[in-house]
Amino acid sequence: MNSTRSPVLVVGAGPAGLVAALTLLQNGIPVRIIDKDPNPRIGQRGPGIWPRSFELFNFLNVPEVNELAKPVSTHRSYKPGTMEVAIESSMVPRVEPTPAIPFHTPKLIGQQLLDVILRRHLEKFSCSIEMGTELRSFEQSDEGVRAVLAKNDILETFDTKWIVGADGAKGIVRKQLGLTFLGETRDDIRMVMGDIRLHGVGLDRAYWHRFGTFKRGVSLRPTDEIGEDGWQFVIMDNDLDMTKVAQSEELIFETITSVIPTEITFNKLVWVSEFRANIRMVNKFSKGRVFVAGGIVHSPTGGQGLNSSIQDAFNLGWKLALVEKGLADKSLLETYNAERLPVISEMLEMTTTILNRVVQTGSITAVRSPILFMLGINYRFSDIVLDEFAIPGKPINAYGELDEEHLEAGDRAPDAPNLVQVGGGDSDVKTLFSLYRPWYHTVLVFAPSHADAAPILGALEAYDARVVRSAVVLPSSASVTSVASPADLVFVDQEGHGYSAYLVEAGQTRVFVIRPDGVVGAIVHGTEGVKKYFSGIFLDV
Repeated sequence: MNSTRSPVLVVGAGPAGLVAALTLLQNGIPVRIIDKDPNPRIGQRGPGIWPRSFELFNFLNVPEVNELAKPVSTHRSYKPGTMEVAIESSMVPRVEPTPAIPFHTPKLIGQQLLDVILRRHLEKFSCSIEMGTELRSFEQSDEGVRAVLAKNDILETFDTKWIVGADGAKGIVRKQLGLTFLGETRDDIRMVMGDIRLHGVGLDRAYWHRFGTFKRGVSLRPTDEIGEDGWQFVIMDNDLDMTKVAQSEELIFETITSVIPTEITFNKLVWVSEFRANIRMVNKFSKGRVFVAGGIVHSPTGGQGLNSSIQDAFNLGWKLALVEKGLADKSLLETYNAERLPVISEMLEMTTTILNRVVQTGSITAVRSPILFMLGINYRFSDIVLDEFAIPGKPINAYGELDEEHLEAGDRAPDAPNLVQVGGGDSDVKTLFSLYRPWYHTVLVFAPSHADAAPILGALEAYDARVVRSAVVLPSSASVTSVASPADLVFVDQEGHGYSAYLVEAGQTRVFVIRPDGVVGAIVHGTEGVKKYFSGIFLDV
């Protein structure tokens, strides 16, 4: 147990719990994180990381995720009963990189490795996971939460202020909060998936192989994370008792051999799990001082589950930190539910549509939609975003597709590279993304000259410098060599990427407030708009 009472107890040390803990720790909030499993989980599980999640890891300063993740292999399907290739296809849509989108392609990294990377970052804050420690129950009051924990059947009462439940859909946090879990379980889609070490004659490790059909088939994806002969496998067969198959190494080997017509040498079954398509979500994400992150289970198409859960955690983390620091009212926490619920609801609808298409056509290429990149997810409908330029009353489209020709408050903030810093020493900040971090808002002032930005910068002095930072972005035409500025950073947008991505013309003054989660919180004309936005976030200044 931690020696001082941590104000936040995180339950569950999968990716969502680890991201929640890391976001809070970077905000200076002590965390206690527990997991009921005695050992860290193994297995590739859901390995797909989409571009918006890479942006999130960038903001958290966890570059190893992008560095170690591997591109998605070309998909090879075979003619029935043969090793003759029928189709080679890409599993992901081709998207050209642009200056505003530095992470433009999905990649794969097993959850086992992802967890290891995130745990190492927690250790930098002297925070380690207490394995084999289970939450048994909790009781809330106006002041905090009293949790009963168990380790080796020894009970402990732990007082904390907040609980973040990242213990999954079947976890105790959701159940004890009494959150409903609406949706359906699809009995027509059952699989056995896992990690295996094998050698197959003619199985080229440069490809992701698929034999048979979606109703009866096997897919093998090579991954060196398991070993140089390692594969992630999926068995699909509606006529088999999948529960029985998952419990028998022999049946797994037999099934794979029966579908793949080549000589296979099995070396080791590393991890296995039965999968059923549960298309469900919680009715809300919080009650009082207790929250859930990743409160969904859904179809295997689209690979959005893990990504959505870490984005839940990131949305919650900065808000909880401001409230715990006494800088924001508790009502800010209500926006966690209000912002994430429409996103998850639309995501489930979309992935279910894709799943139905895959089942009907038997083709996995139905998954190829740019909407899955998650770059169009937005909170334009949120009560705490402010846009003085947008047309009000538009329908909610929380899981939209990215449109780089349009930017509103509530959208993902674009990047802009190759900025030239004016004065102020040797900062290594050369892109907007390297400026955004989860413990402060960034006020970007696009202005023709520093003098035009001065009134806005003066107004920012009223705010706590630990949680509000500022940057002036001058157009490439600005002739500035050095300037004494109250702004944290002054840039010249030499190549025009910032002005282009934020849709600002060189002669305009426009202010963008970027939230700690990399979302545009406000787009305003000037000082009054900035004050109005922050009045919805912070307690009276």
